[in-house]
Formats: sequence, C-alpha cells, structure tokens
Amino acid sequence: MKYTVTPTNKLREMREEDFIVSKTDLKGRILYCNKIFVEFAQYTEKELIGSQHNIVRHPEMPRAIFKLLWDTVQSGSEIFAYVKNMARDGSGYWVFANISVSKDEKGRPIAYSSVRRKPKASGVKTVTEIYREMVAIEKRVGTKDGMAASMEYWNSIQAKGGTSYEEFIHTI
Repeated sequence: MKYTVTPTNKLREMREEDFIVSKTDLKGRILYCNKIFVEFAQYTEKELIGSQHNIVRHPEMPRAIFKLLWDTVQSGSEIFAYVKNMARDGSGYWVFANISVSKDEKGRPIAYSSVRRKPKASGVKTVTEIYREMVAIEKRVGTKDGMAASMEYWNSIQAKGGTSYEEFIHTI
C-alpha cells in the first residue's frame, strides 16, 4: 500500500535507551520491525511488514546517501550512517543507523538488518548542512544526473578531510 505523507517542521527525538530495529529482504521490503520502530514510524506493524523500508524516507535525505548505503551492504559490508526518517504524521526523526548483511550458511546475502539509536546532536548538525546541499544539487541537476552530482559534492568533502564516509560519520 502506498501512503502519501507531507513533511512537517515537527522533529521528534529518540530516547537514549531506544533502539529501532528492522530487517528487510534483499529488495528492501520489511520482514521484521520492533515496537520502537512502530512507535516512531507511526504505522502499525501490519502496515510496515511487507512495505518498502523507504516508507519512512524523509525528503530531506539525499538519494546519493541511500545509494551509498545500498552499494555498501550489497557488497557485503556493514555501514553506519546518520539518517533522517519521516513518520506517518510528517514529523521527522534522526537516527544513527548501523546496517549489516545477514548471510546464509554458504555466505550468501539473505537479508539486511538495521539497528538505529539516538544520534549525537553534533553529528546531526554537521550532516544536516551537508545533506541539505546534496538534496539541492539533486534537485537542481535533475533526476538523471542529480545523484552522481550529489555524490561528487560528498566526495569533495571527503577529499578535504581525507576520510571515508564511515570514518567521517564516526568523528562527528
């Protein structure tokens, strides 16, 4: 089922003890979600199970960051990231996500798991500005080349700091 959600200026904050947990199949469809995910997403568990995980995607998140996340986990590696999600009521909430690959006994990917916790305020502040510029680039350049241009901007930031995305994420 497709839901139309309009973002609001309301921002919700995770509690220190919160962990949002979900598991998806290799196509990004939700197989499992915990009660904290249900609480923050403001959908029922029944509505979430079987839905694409992007049901909680906030429009202020650059598409290039999601491409980086997908490319990383599809290569078999885990990744940490700051992500802004959007609840059913349009409110936003920031998470610090760890996304990893679940593999079968032969080492083949079978699912993706994500555990999200409350992010550091300093990290949110830093990525908010970067992500805002990346989204602006994606809109300005257009659908076809916007993601590549946005990633180029990100790579220029990394080149200045001499770090990878994940190294940068862990230092902010």
